[in-house]
Amino acid sequence: MKLCHYQHHHNQNSNRERSKMLLRTPHLYDSNVSKFPLFASSSPFSTTQAGASPCMVASPVLDVGLKLSKQATGSNQQGLVRKTRDHVMHSTGNAYGQGAQGSVLEEEAQLAETSQSWKTFPGQAFPLGVSEVDTGVNFAIFSQHATAVTLCIKLEERGQFGGPDGGMTELALDPKENKTGDIWHICIKDFPRSNVLYGYRIDGPQGWQQGHRFDSSIVLIDPYAKLVEGRRYFGDSREKLSGFLGTYDFDSLPFDWGDNYKLPNIPENDLVIYEMNVRAFTADESSGLDPDVRGSYCGLIDKIPHLLELGINAVELLPVFEFDEFEFQRRSNPRDHMINTWGYSTINFFAPMSRYASAGGGPLKASHEFKEMVKALHGAGIEVILDVVYNHTNEADDAYPYTTSFRGIDNKVYYMLDPNNGQLLNFSGCGNTFNCNHPVVMELVLESLRHWVTEYHVDGFRFDLASALCRGADGAPLDAPPLIRAIAKDAILSRCKVISEPWDCGGLYLVGRFPNWDRWAEWNGIYRDDLRRFIKGDSGMKGSFATRVSGSADLYKTNKRKPYHSINFIIAHDGFTLYDLVSYNFKHNDANGEGGNDGSNDNLSWNCGYEGETDDSTVKAIRSRQMKNFHLALMISQGTPMMLMGDEYGHTRYGNNNSYGHDTAINHFQWGLLESRKNNHFRFFKEVINYRRTHRVFGRDSFLEKSDVTWHEGNWDNYESKFLAFTFHDNNGGDIYMAFNAHDYFIEVPIPSPPEKRIWFRVVDTNLESPNDFVLEGVPGIRGTYNMAPYSSILLEAK
Repeated sequence: MKLCHYQHHHNQNSNRERSKMLLRTPHLYDSNVSKFPLFASSSPFSTTQAGASPCMVASPVLDVGLKLSKQATGSNQQGLVRKTRDHVMHSTGNAYGQGAQGSVLEEEAQLAETSQSWKTFPGQAFPLGVSEVDTGVNFAIFSQHATAVTLCIKLEERGQFGGPDGGMTELALDPKENKTGDIWHICIKDFPRSNVLYGYRIDGPQGWQQGHRFDSSIVLIDPYAKLVEGRRYFGDSREKLSGFLGTYDFDSLPFDWGDNYKLPNIPENDLVIYEMNVRAFTADESSGLDPDVRGSYCGLIDKIPHLLELGINAVELLPVFEFDEFEFQRRSNPRDHMINTWGYSTINFFAPMSRYASAGGGPLKASHEFKEMVKALHGAGIEVILDVVYNHTNEADDAYPYTTSFRGIDNKVYYMLDPNNGQLLNFSGCGNTFNCNHPVVMELVLESLRHWVTEYHVDGFRFDLASALCRGADGAPLDAPPLIRAIAKDAILSRCKVISEPWDCGGLYLVGRFPNWDRWAEWNGIYRDDLRRFIKGDSGMKGSFATRVSGSADLYKTNKRKPYHSINFIIAHDGFTLYDLVSYNFKHNDANGEGGNDGSNDNLSWNCGYEGETDDSTVKAIRSRQMKNFHLALMISQGTPMMLMGDEYGHTRYGNNNSYGHDTAINHFQWGLLESRKNNHFRFFKEVINYRRTHRVFGRDSFLEKSDVTWHEGNWDNYESKFLAFTFHDNNGGDIYMAFNAHDYFIEVPIPSPPEKRIWFRVVDTNLESPNDFVLEGVPGIRGTYNMAPYSSILLEAK
């Protein structure tokens, strides 16, 4: 769960540690929950009729990127099926719901007939996952410590998935025939090329103190499954205890990216990033979209014109890997009213979130529509960066585990464990920490990243709690973590932006020190904090403010690093929105159900004189100026700016600084408010973004030299000074002067002489009402001084 991500001194334990409460109904797959069938809908592979897709579909077929592998080896293994028929009769009827005794017996007879018709071969160890080979369909899964592996299969022709019978065919793998090293594998001849659900039962040592967590009663998801089937509609409480299984598709033709398609390939120093949530962007009724499209990949496509008008050129999508939004509702607890809407709880690292498909379309449709979304964004010149969570999974801790995959496959390999007692280490605040620098796990992560680049054409990744990826198997920090280096050096990932969130919940704070190989950018948490403190009027912050807006050279001017390796942000999904940053001194998290104990207590915010909503015109005016000040400072800073979805119209969460569990207007983009503020707040935000993008002086690809900037300051050591003015110089004389007044009184500011044959034009004064707060062509007549209002900023351009 995504609960903290503040600096190491920002009360980390009170946030991430609380998410140890990730929940699961004990023995979820036992018969005592048979009233909750796995898939209580019609066939999950049903598709909309041709032309019925709400997306702009270029091709009615899907491509999930599973390539033809080398021919499987081995002889016909009919004996395997005969030998395991008794085990096949075990079926998984009791796992996903049992019908009447007669139905079970009839199902067993049908399963026996089916299994007799299959010819099996030993198969091959690579590639892991499901692959199509000359002799059939090959299944391969890694488990170093397993003693028994059983492939569980359910075919579309068996009837409705998740019906009352819930039966699955099971094939027990013979370790003498179906195992190479630590990889278990089997090939089935003449097996369906799509419309198959599959998973594994895995057994092994029961030594809890040795780190094992095997449970053969649970059907597990293949870590390499390229698609995952679960419930069809986001937040459908009727199926909140449903499970998940892998699926695949070899029948569809490749996705049609189009003859004129090309990647944007935007230079890093030109990026303006918009952090957003796919579902929350259009889930609200105010989006005006059809209910079947709201909250989907297609919904985002529909709103690309807004992104273009705003002027951003990269979206950073909150997690879009398959996750379970009902994870908090698996047992009674203070958070059992919550729905995970942020998605920081990965079930599988290859499958796109299936419930972001339109109209409950399922995993195949989700895959197709995700590609349509990427294609449409790229066509608009917007890059796609994914927020990825490899530091932990959905499987929680040992107190309330939710076993769906890795834990039951080989807990000792996939997770970091205390070497003294075999208990899970927790550097994520979510109960477990993925063991990313183990060679097998590292290759899984790399294959996942490559898959999203080659199959879905994404342009980059932001790594959640990336410091956790810099730890060894025992949790000790590594100076040169293998995974971080491999990502930096990987040929396929070489074109991608790679961004770290350079801290974790174990106190490993690496801002400015993240192992980078001159490739990795970082979320600059120090930038966030220094900007907040200066603009709200804290004393002693002038020097730090100057350092941040000039590119944080103190952190990044080393080796071949560049200013754009600093991802500058003031607001992100964690914490207050921009509006709340200037409207609340304290968090208001009562809706989360934890008595206000979750979320950071130190937000570096200022309510401008009143806590929360008010009709006081003076307070509202200061808040408006402060939001503009923050946005202007962000966009004129050297480095890569990132803003949060909704800040362009002043979205409020009413002081909730930890809104991960609300699938409501607290998180949903409010299109009506955007429309009502189009001509003032939104106008200022878009104009400033576009001003940055059209003035190269703000997006340098090298650190400022003395000739690049003049600081109009003679008393840096004045602790009480809350004013700073400076000029960024342009080689062609188009200098830009900026001043920020964080005092609570007016200042008569001396204005320096403009370059020769030029005069100053006022472009920005945040104290003025729209449209005078931003005038693109500039207002002439600026003389030797300028009277700056309290809590305001100005920008002058020499023309």
